[in-house]
Formats: sequence, C-alpha cells, structure tokens
Amino acid sequence: MIITIGSINLDLIATVERLPSPGETVPGTSFTTAPGGKGANQALAAARAGAKVRMVGAVGKDGFAKDALALLEAGQVDLSAVARTHSSTGTAHILVGGDGENMIAVVAGANDAVLPGDIAKAQLKKGDVVLLQHEIPLKTVEAALDAAREIGAITVLNTAPARSEAAGLLAKADYVVANETEFDLYCEPLGLTGSDRTERMRAFARKTGRTIVVTLGGEGVLAATGDELLKVSALKIVPVDTVGAGDTFCGYLAAALEAGLPLEAALTRAAAAGSLACLKPGAQPAIPLAAEVEAALAPDNR
Repeated sequence: MIITIGSINLDLIATVERLPSPGETVPGTSFTTAPGGKGANQALAAARAGAKVRMVGAVGKDGFAKDALALLEAGQVDLSAVARTHSSTGTAHILVGGDGENMIAVVAGANDAVLPGDIAKAQLKKGDVVLLQHEIPLKTVEAALDAAREIGAITVLNTAPARSEAAGLLAKADYVVANETEFDLYCEPLGLTGSDRTERMRAFARKTGRTIVVTLGGEGVLAATGDELLKVSALKIVPVDTVGAGDTFCGYLAAALEAGLPLEAALTRAAAAGSLACLKPGAQPAIPLAAEVEAALAPDNR
C-alpha cells in the first residue's frame, strides 16, 4: 500500500496573460477552484496509477473541506486517517501565466495540525511505500521517516517546498525527489560539491547510500544511485499548466516502486505521467489515469 502523509488544500486558481513582477497588478482571465495540496495530489496520482492508497492529513471544519477531499474520495483513497480540525482547510493561491508557468502562495491552515502522533494512524507495514513532502511540520516528516525505517517500509521524500532546515532529513529517505532548483538549494547545507549537478547528485548518493531523483521539467529526469546514473526523457508536449506535474511524478513513482518495477522503468512511467499532467489546467483534475500513461508510452506514440 501507498501511505501518503502530507498536505490537503483547496487550490484557488487565477489565469493571467503573464505572471506579474513584484508590485505589479495584471488582469486575470479566469478563476476556478480545485482540490490540491502536495500530499493529496500525490495520493491521488498513486491511486490513479493503480495503487491502494491511504491518506494521513487534516482539513478544517469549513466549506472548503468537502471540495478539498472530493477527488480523493472519488479516487477511492482511504480517508479514515484524515482529521477534521478547528483550523481552516489549507489553501493554495495560484497564478498561471499564458506560457503555462505558475506562481503559488500556500496557507497551511489545518496542515500544521498533522503531528508526529498522527503517524500511528498510517498503520505502517513492512513493504509499504510512504510518500512525504514538506507542506506539513518537519517534525512529523522526520517521525514518519524514522517509523518507516524501523518497520521496513520504503520512503519517498519530495523536498518541495524547499526548506533549508529540512536538509538533514534527505539522508533518512530511501528515495529523494527534488526539482533542479530545489536540489541546487540543498547542496550547500548538505556539503555537496562537484563541477556540475550530476557530480553533486553522485556525491549525495555516495555519501548517504540513498537514491536522488532530480526532475528537469521538459528535459526529463536524472537519478543517481550508489553505482549508476540514469537519465529518462519527458514526453514532447506543449504545456497548458505545469501545476501539479511534480506531484503527479511522485505519486506515479511511488506506485511503480510499490509494484516492484525497476528504477529506470519506474522513472519512465512517472515522467510520462508528469508530462501528461501539464496538458490540462489544475493539479488533481489534470492527473492522468494509468491507461492514458500506458497509451502515451506505447511504441507508436513515443
């Protein structure tokens, strides 16, 4: 089973012709809401990949909670470990530019109430894959990493959003997933040196014995293990909206690892899913189904 311990938000999405500069006001062209939160996005992606998923998190007792959980419920994600708190449901305020790039401000709300004591709700078992991110308290992320290690579960830590104080957690995860900007930000606090990113990735893998995965947007994915470097290409697409692409990648990667796929095959599947998520607006609504990913990876479509 995939156990996702993380954030649940309602995304408030405005589209604009171009993203504003600091202090600038630009006119918007549309507004919508969609379920989001990095934890919830990744949980739904794993479910749409075909895995059984349990979500550990929290929402408020407000009008946003039902909408925030709607697609997880429809996707048959186990929500029995999601608490209802007196804090507001978490929100993400998203601007999407005409080129598909985005700017995001997140208000944690109930996500700050996901505490180490909640790890027991995960009902961790040996062989489970635990999927984590940095949108809940880091003490909870660390407790989950430690609990998973003790019980023999596999951990996948997505380092977003980048938080310098989280650098020490990376070595505790079996698989670390970062985008190129995040990885570069972590290199200094981790003491990673090298002439280029690839060398620094190799240094991390050698130093920790863990696998580091760096997503490169349209350029694909790099991964370094203790003894090999893998490069996987992304699908060639014209992006509509990149919100949630990284979360889709993480959820599909976790599902593929839980299913026993070799790392290169798991990365290929996850990269294709992340690419497809850029073809529709929003985070969770854009996450592709497993059949869509299989079709995109068919030899005739490559």
